[in-house]
Amino acid sequence: MDLRLPRLRRPRPRRALAAAAAVVVLAGAGTWTAVASDDEPPVRRADRVMATDDGVRIDTSFFTSGPEGRRPAVLLGHGFGGSKEDVRAQAEDLARDGYAVLTWSARGFGRSTGKIGLNDPEGEVADVSRLLDWLAEQPEIQLDKDGDPRVGMAGNSYGGAIALLGAGYDDRVDAVAPAITYFDLAEALFPDGVFKKLWAGAFVTSGGGCARFEPELCAMYERVAESSVPDAQARTLLEARSPAAVADRIDVPTLLMQGQTDSLFPLGQADAAARAIRANGAPVKVDWLAGGHDGGDPETDRLHARVRAWFDRYLKDDKGADTGPAFRVTRTGGVDSTDGRAQLRGASADAYPGLRSGERSVRLTGREQRFANPAGANPPAVSALPGIGGSGGLSQLSSLGIGVSLDFPGQHARFESAPVTRDLHVTGSPTVTARIRSTSDDAVLFAKLYDVGPDSRQQVLPSQLVTPVRVEGARAGKDVELTLPAVDHEVRKGHRLRLVLASTDLAYASPAAPATYTVALRSDLTVPTAPGVTTAAAPLPAWVVWLPVAGALVALALLLTARRRTTAPAPDPDLADVPLRITGLSKRYARSADRYAVRDLSFRVEKGQVLGLLGPNGAGKTTTLRMLMGLIRPDDGEIRVFGHAVRPGAPVLSRVGAFVEGAGFLPHLSGRENLELYWAATGRPPGDAHLDEALEIAGLGDALARAVRTYSQGMRQRLAIAQAMLGLPDLLILDEPTNGLDPPQIREMREVMIRYAAAGRTVIVSSHLLAEVEQSCTHLVVMDRGRLVQAGPVHDIVGSGDTLLVGTVTPVEEPLAEKVAALPGVESAVRTDEGLLVRLGADGTAPRLIAELVRLEVPVTSVGPHRRLEDAFLTLIGGSA
Repeated sequence: MDLRLPRLRRPRPRRALAAAAAVVVLAGAGTWTAVASDDEPPVRRADRVMATDDGVRIDTSFFTSGPEGRRPAVLLGHGFGGSKEDVRAQAEDLARDGYAVLTWSARGFGRSTGKIGLNDPEGEVADVSRLLDWLAEQPEIQLDKDGDPRVGMAGNSYGGAIALLGAGYDDRVDAVAPAITYFDLAEALFPDGVFKKLWAGAFVTSGGGCARFEPELCAMYERVAESSVPDAQARTLLEARSPAAVADRIDVPTLLMQGQTDSLFPLGQADAAARAIRANGAPVKVDWLAGGHDGGDPETDRLHARVRAWFDRYLKDDKGADTGPAFRVTRTGGVDSTDGRAQLRGASADAYPGLRSGERSVRLTGREQRFANPAGANPPAVSALPGIGGSGGLSQLSSLGIGVSLDFPGQHARFESAPVTRDLHVTGSPTVTARIRSTSDDAVLFAKLYDVGPDSRQQVLPSQLVTPVRVEGARAGKDVELTLPAVDHEVRKGHRLRLVLASTDLAYASPAAPATYTVALRSDLTVPTAPGVTTAAAPLPAWVVWLPVAGALVALALLLTARRRTTAPAPDPDLADVPLRITGLSKRYARSADRYAVRDLSFRVEKGQVLGLLGPNGAGKTTTLRMLMGLIRPDDGEIRVFGHAVRPGAPVLSRVGAFVEGAGFLPHLSGRENLELYWAATGRPPGDAHLDEALEIAGLGDALARAVRTYSQGMRQRLAIAQAMLGLPDLLILDEPTNGLDPPQIREMREVMIRYAAAGRTVIVSSHLLAEVEQSCTHLVVMDRGRLVQAGPVHDIVGSGDTLLVGTVTPVEEPLAEKVAALPGVESAVRTDEGLLVRLGADGTAPRLIAELVRLEVPVTSVGPHRRLEDAFLTLIGGSA
């Protein structure tokens, strides 16, 4: 039976009359307001309530900006449980970009009436066509034909699905850009016939309760929730409300943005959509972002910019609009101390690789194993928990390398690889075939692939994702190909892969009857590596800024000291590839025999590192950097750069680039002349300057020919970037590079450092902004009163804390806090405004704590490490800062 409605066509004259009768703008319901700021053009907003022919009232807002005239339109949908107000900021941005934007609250949400239909073709989808009819009548809207507005659709989650459905049901939609949404809602909530009970319950709760839904949806939910088994009628009902139902009709340019930390709508949903839409001949690009329904970073600004570019290309016909790579994935590395999130980096490919590209075989070992499905499926294993996301959560802990998944003994089988001999980047869905047998007719298992550290104690479940598997007719035994969750995750050299098949999971419904499962492997693990995906090679943003630098002063110092060079110690061949090694370095204050600015300092820096040099005022950081640059001589000790001893004027300093505070440009010369003069002063060949690369980074365009005295401060900073990069030095030294920069400029400077080091070079940065250092640096050297306090990787120094901040929906009462404090492995639990501050004991672990919090029914919204670099720093220096 075909459940799909006929695809709606552009209105013909007779149909236009029917449309006019079906949608009425209620008299007096339209109100106009202007939204403006000091720096941005005003946005005109008109609020209207539209009545449909079935008695439902839809609350809408219409945004325009700029001069009168026709322009393309955008329909912008909101997420489930929200309203049109959630997308107002994006609507205003698109209006300023030259679009007419219509937002609306879907049925049952905000101030709109009606029952929630989960994007019912006869309800929410039909409303979209009615909104298109209205747009076609507005004088601001560009028309392709009479009654046919030029229009794109975008939205997240629920709003993303309606964008795809709109394109499938109405020919007038010209381009779509959905994010973190579903392609097949039945498969999302009933994956492989297993009921995703916690997420389904969250849907009903955020919708306001079962009674707020269409009666057939409410009855379906109650039936499945009671039986714990999705029936065919339930699947049919949800499939009819899915974009997959009209997959062969979605033939417009589509930008699919899907979340990696998303147990509700995982990456496989976007993969299915991409394959179906591409088969229709439409342009499709795929973007895997760092966030999702389970938390992480939503990358809002980046995605909104990409949506604008997508519509510029396909609605405004701007052939020069950069719509980005065919495939982009956000990868993580480092930690942001301000919110505990992982630092983001981008990788891309010229073609979407799918989920099975570049497969490698990994051997897993393990005998045939028997384990139990306990009565009542209790206690359940723990992986992802809906609602524990946002600023904390299991997915966030996983991205930080903290294992939080919990499997109970006797309730799972596990198979393990040998340590990998080189880094292995998993991009896609690993697969493996297993023989599964059960004492019951059906078996339900949960497959997950762990990354296990060298000491075997640290195991991470990437993005906290599991694959539920229902095996029918399992009593006789069956060979089943298991498709593991699609992830993008790097397994480091020396780590192992561990396949776990568990009988329970807290987020899903498992059979209540006890049973015994027997599992044996029938194949090696096949791992997709997507070899065509590489770190993004796009040029750095043109407006990236650093502090004004006097690199010319360094060159002048080299010239002044060139004639005073002394015979240096012979190079050390064992250190030829080591950017920096400092041994026993000391420098006394002038005219003092026993007061030291730096005393007995030793540390080493390797290639590819971004090293943060930290310490309170007077710690000796600047003195150390001046000795490293050859500007002053140490009293004792040795500095070696790539094996060569550093002395004032040493030739090896040509491999060192440095920023010191203060401007270093001659104002009457042009930007290009300043760079050429600086390089000439170094005495090195012009061909070694890599001037073109430096100018590309500067991004000054025609301004390079103008005198520097005409430059703005931002232009001077961009020129300073080019000057510092001349010669592409192997070791780059930055002293307080973020002074005077605003947050966007700081963020771009951070990306410059990270990318510079990623090319195999090394960066040393001295800064007092601890949060910025934590996000930018891979390693730290902490100094106090001239001495080394601690050195090592950032995560080792920061991660030595043992305190977790548990966020809760409502304040925790004292009796409940006392129960948490009395848990095994917990030393203390203190109530805070945000929830609980829990200090773990020596035998306490995050997974055990989370399981106990769930058992005690603590209303958890987030779980995250409480210790920041600032905490570690103050601990190390004893508060002397």
